[in-house]
Parts: sequence; structure tokens; C-alpha cells
Amino acid sequence: MDEREILEKLNPEQQDAVRTTEGPVLILAGAGSGKTRVLVHRISYLINVCGVWPGNILAITFTNKAADEMRSRVDDLIGFGSDRIWVMTFHAACVRILRRHAEELGYTRYFTIYDTDDSLSVMKDIFRLKKIDTKRIKERQVLSMISSAKNELISPENYASAAGKDFFSRQVESLYAEYQSRLKANNAMDFDDLIGNTVKLFKEHPEVLAIYEEKFRYLMVDEYQDTNTAQFKFVSLLADKYRNLCVVGDDDQSIYKFRGANIRNILNFEQIFPESKVVRLEQNYRSTGNILNAANNVIRNNRGRKAKKLWTENETGAKVRFRRFPNSFDEAEFVADEIRSIVREGGSEYRDFAVLYRTNAQSRLFEEKFLLMNVPYKLVGGVNFYARKEIKDLLAYLKTTANAVDDVASTRIVNIPKRGIGQTTITKILSYAADGGLSFYEAAKDADRIGSLSAATVKKIRSFTDLIEELKEDAKELSVSALLRKIVEATDYENMLREQDDEDVVADRLGNIEELVNKAIQYETENENPSLSGFLEEVALIADIDSVEDGDDRVLLMTLHSAKGLEFPNVYLTGMEEGVFPGMMSLNAESPLEEIEEERRLCYVGITRAKKRLTMTAAGERMVRGNVERHPVSRFVREIPRDMLDNGLPESGSGVRLKAPSAAIPGFREAVAAPPPKYDNPYIRREKKEPSKSAPKPFAGLDYKVGDRVRHVKYGTGVVTEIREGKRDYEVTVDFQGWGSKRLLAAFANLVREE
Repeated sequence: MDEREILEKLNPEQQDAVRTTEGPVLILAGAGSGKTRVLVHRISYLINVCGVWPGNILAITFTNKAADEMRSRVDDLIGFGSDRIWVMTFHAACVRILRRHAEELGYTRYFTIYDTDDSLSVMKDIFRLKKIDTKRIKERQVLSMISSAKNELISPENYASAAGKDFFSRQVESLYAEYQSRLKANNAMDFDDLIGNTVKLFKEHPEVLAIYEEKFRYLMVDEYQDTNTAQFKFVSLLADKYRNLCVVGDDDQSIYKFRGANIRNILNFEQIFPESKVVRLEQNYRSTGNILNAANNVIRNNRGRKAKKLWTENETGAKVRFRRFPNSFDEAEFVADEIRSIVREGGSEYRDFAVLYRTNAQSRLFEEKFLLMNVPYKLVGGVNFYARKEIKDLLAYLKTTANAVDDVASTRIVNIPKRGIGQTTITKILSYAADGGLSFYEAAKDADRIGSLSAATVKKIRSFTDLIEELKEDAKELSVSALLRKIVEATDYENMLREQDDEDVVADRLGNIEELVNKAIQYETENENPSLSGFLEEVALIADIDSVEDGDDRVLLMTLHSAKGLEFPNVYLTGMEEGVFPGMMSLNAESPLEEIEEERRLCYVGITRAKKRLTMTAAGERMVRGNVERHPVSRFVREIPRDMLDNGLPESGSGVRLKAPSAAIPGFREAVAAPPPKYDNPYIRREKKEPSKSAPKPFAGLDYKVGDRVRHVKYGTGVVTEIREGKRDYEVTVDFQGWGSKRLLAAFANLVREE
């Protein structure tokens, strides 16, 4: 392949990036600008035009999937000799080097690579040895801190001075040192060690570094914005002699700070390599003009970025749509209904649509609506909401409380949290139950009659059955949502999660639990006579609907982090509210500017996933941790100028017409922060009822009485027609305009009196 063939299908900037083979090169590759194509053609140019030996090229990326794709394209384009090129992940490259030189660091070449479970097992042994109180500090928490330290090349000896010389830091330093000692004694490395030890090898043994400096005269690094300090050091050491380092990335898509990514690596590239050349790939081949203009106007508000502006020769396309709904239920219903309608009209398939959101917990409402409307979907980067372990655990507790003869539910939770009841004990109880025609739970209550069980085991089983009996009594008085919270508290479920997972995973799971509580509150609010059995029946109907068709024609539901690198004709970017996106943690962070800029980059990634049509949605009110919260429209929406937004009312009559394009224009903030009009939900049957003539009567703890006008999160405005005093709460009957009469529990209805 000659130079003309290599360059003929590339644009001028791409050609410049391919031709620049000597010295440091920073290729700023905007979203959809064809960066992988440039990397592959650059490798071909080095070999076919510059005469570089394939074995002198190292191309590094982050994931095995990305490495496999690049390897495939390199093989197709180059053919003979391509197998000599190292195309692999950071970890794979370091393993290959360490297998040859591990002896220099005191390991054998046959060292073991520990995964997360292996590391956790080691740390648990250390905790037991040192008698560490796991109520104050968790094994996974320490491992996460050690991983962060390794990403920054901080050794155990330097940990306390780097993190602070307080007691906690000194304790982590001690645990870190013991952990590393155990790994070394076991001839083992964890994943972070693979990179850190390679850097250490290069620093302490320059003769080894010299081998690989000569071998890899040309280095290319993809997704450079995602590198951490250790990865940067690995690359910079290899490139120090010949300086032929080509990095490709986009600082505007740096969204993995929580994994240790250091955006300064790409922002400071020109300071680290003063002789470097910068090539900007700004032509986008993916999206329409309006989508790119919206993305540009959002991301330009970040201060910590390199100037660039995406453009395209594609059509201008439809304006970006923004729709705001009274609440998150209507938001999800609108998205599901519109996708179904568009597909039924023809011209589009379900696979053409993606629904993106900030956190996993937000998927629940979309899953429910898609199931009810028979819209096939696939949850990316997670499992079905009701199939998640924490949700199944809590539902099993509810099922056992409501119906103790459910053996599947009771056997699932008999040892959750751990009570020392193993499978052998469970088998003995099941055998006793089968002989006596009993359920598992009934047999467990008779544990003292099972002769093969020891007194200590019977005591453990009794702790379980006593808890269930207590929950049965509580269920007579408590609401479903209150009972769920009681289960979480009584089982110490949160601490159990913290012992099992990293903090970010725990936060995600706790968010899912709160979303289940939200579901229970929604059920209680919408039903006149809510009950535990009724709630379980409703959940079962939703969770068990099998509407996903065979094949890949499904709507994809995923978090924004999971969507990076993907593209879709139609994208719904949901939950566009302050406190949701950007999230409350970012708004309340010690350095909110940095955190919000990371959130804005995440929004930029979401916007640039769309090829033809982008719809951004928000809810006026959203249930968070069991409480209805009102949030103004996200600043990221307000950063898009009015002439780029289609902010009219959708055909269904839902949504809000925006009054101004940005917070800088008078009245805009008030327009988007005001409660939206009620969404006329066509799927809810309405009943009319004449208002009661009851005389107004005050009730303690309520700021409204019969005859007052009140507002509800879902039903809008209505008149209170009756208030009854129940066992634990007031039952309030309200006649809502367009919805008919609803009987609600005051504690969960959150009615607000209107003047």
C-alpha cells in the first residue's frame, strides 16, 4: 500500500496526524472524528511509507474490546507482519514485560495475578490478624484507598505523608505495607501492581528500560485523557529516548476521575513535551449540525479544557428537543410511549433508540414503563432492576413476611446477612420439612426438634425466625415503605453491603434500595387500600412480564458512563435537573468547580452519542430517598441557546415551553424552575366524585383541612373532601381535577395547601 492509498480517504487534519511520525504528537480527537481510523492508518504509514519495522511499534488502549477492534483493523489494513506489532491494553503490555524481568524485583516469572476477590481475601486475613474493627473501617474501603495510592505511584512507606499524618492514614499505611508484604510472599501482584511494578522496574533497572526504549521506537496511546499517573509514567519512560510518542484523546470526554484518571496528563502534554505538535480533529462524522452546536455550547463553559469546536458536513438536522414534565413518572411514560409510537409508524427500529441517565437507580421507572407498554429493551452495564441482588433480597424478606410458605424466598434470606447457617444446615431443614409436609420456614421454627442440628446452630436459626415473626407483627401496623426500612435496619443491610463492595458500588446499591422504597411509596399513594400482598403482586406483575423479543432489536437503557464510545440515531438524555445531573454530590463537593466540570464533560459525551435526534427531558418533581424533591432545570440545558432548542409542546400536550435560552436572560431561571403543567396521562382511568359537604375540621399535624385546595406531586391540584384518623396516620380524600377522588395517607401524600 502506497502513500496515496493510505491517505486518500482521510480529511486534511487526519492526513496531517498520519504524516506526523517523528517527535511527540497530541491528536485532539473530538467525538465522532474517526480517531481509531487515524491510528490504524498511522501504523500503516509508519510501516509502508517510513519503513518502520512492525516490531518497533507499540499501540496501547484501555479495554480488551478496544484492543481487539484495533488489532482486527490493523491486521486487515497491513496484513503480513502485523502480528509483530504490540496492540494491547496497558495491563497486557506490562504483564508481557514483567514475565521476562520479574526476577529483578524479587518475583519469579510465574507470579500470580490477584483479582478483586483474591485481594479481598488477603485483606480480610490481615484485618483478623490485626483485630481491626470492621464497623469503623472496611476491607474494601482500605483496598480502594490502596488502589488510589498505587495509581499515583505512592508506596506504603510514603502513604501517610502523602495522605496526612492522622491516625487513620497511619493505620491505612500499616495495612498497605502488610498487604504488599503478603503479596510479595505469595509471589503475587494485583492489577495495579502490574503497571506500578513495571514503572519500578524501569526506574531501578535502566538496562531493562533500554531494551524496551530500543524496541518501541514508536508509541501510540488511545484514550489518553483516561490515563492515571502510573500509566503516564510508564509511557513517558518508554518514550524518553526517541520521543516518538503519539497520544490520541479528547479532554472534553475525560469522565473517569472516580477511577483515577488524571485529566492533567492531556491538558499539560505540551508543557511536558515542549517540542510536541498538536493536531485537532474537529470534523465530526456522526451527528447533525444542531446536535454538535448544542454540544459545543455546553462544553465551552468548562475552564479546564483545550479549545476546539466540532463541526460537520452533515445536514443541520432537527433542533435539540427539551421536554419538562410534572414528575419522573410522566417523564418515563413519555419516553416509552413516544419510542413505541415512532417505531409503529415505521421507518425506525427499537435498536435505533437509547435512553441515557446519570445513575443506575434511574432505570427503574423506564424499565417499568417499557415493560407495561411492551417495548423491548436491554439494560446495559447492569441487570434488570428487580433482578438486582439487593432488590431480590429485600423482596424475599417481604415475601417471607407476607407468605412464609414461599421456600424460594425464605431459603434465599436465611443466611442474609450471614448468620453462620450453611448449605448443610439448609439441606437438613428442607429434609425435615419434606418428611413433615411443612414449608422451609415452618421447619426452621421447629429447629430444636431436628436432632441432627446442634444447639449452636438452632440458636442461629432462631435469630432468623424471631426476626421474621417480629416483621409479621410490624406488617400489621407499618406501611410497606416503612416495613422495608425496618428490614434494612434490622438486618444491618447497609453495613453488610459496605463489607462486600467498594464505596461507589455500595452507593449504587443503596440508591437502588431507596428506589425500591420510592416504588413502595408510589404504590401506597396510588392505591386506596395499600397492602403488603398488593405491593408484592404489583411488583411481580412488573418484574415477571416477558416482553423482550429475541434478537437485538431493543431500546438500550444505560448510564452516561456506559454510553461512551457508542452512537445511536435517537437519544433521550433524561433527568436533566440540578441535583440529579449535575448530581448533588458534585454541587456539595469541596471543589465543586472541578466536579461540575467533570459532570459537564459527561453531559457532552451524552449529547454527542446522538446522530440524528436528541431529546433532553427533566421532571419538575422527583422522588429521592422517599421524599418528593423539586429541582430546577439543569444548568447544562440552560447553556444551550434558544435557537438551537425545539422547546415547544409535544404532540401529547406534555412538557413545558421554555421562555428563554440561558440563565443570563431575564425570566429564564424562573421559567424553567416553575412547576410544570399537569401531564394528561392517557393510561390512568379517571373517576369523578362529588365533593363532600363535610364541615371543615382541623387535624393535629396537618396544615390543611376539609375544603382546602391542596397540591399533589402526581395528581396536581384538588380539594380536600374528607379526613379520617387512622391507626398510625390520617387518611385524606381529595377530589383532583381530571383525576377524580383519591384516598391518600397523609404521611406519604405530601400534600401542600394552596393559598
